[in-house]
Amino acid sequence: QVQLVESGGGLVEAGGSLRLSCVGSGIIFSGSRVAWFRRSPGKQSEWVATITAEGDTRYGDVAKGRFTITRENSKNTVYLQMNSLEPEDTAVYYCNAAYTIWGQGTQVTVSS
Repeated sequence: QVQLVESGGGLVEAGGSLRLSCVGSGIIFSGSRVAWFRRSPGKQSEWVATITAEGDTRYGDVAKGRFTITRENSKNTVYLQMNSLEPEDTAVYYCNAAYTIWGQGTQVTVSS
């Protein structure tokens, strides 16, 4: 069974930081493209960041230079470091692998 599990979300104050994790099972991340998306109720999903199998990274406009996506292949894990968080970043953050596999999401709430 292929499964992605996100963690690391929580409640933070504006200007704070969080480090999200996406752990895969039944899939080898070192050979997969992994991306982060986010969604708030009643809003369309937003692309946050992508890291390719080769380690290349790309970011959506919402990152605004504040976010960093990284791999730790020995742990089959992809991270999303988020700094300088704003209330607008409040959303459920989802991990996506190989375009079609999704995790359950982790809630990020930024207070003002």
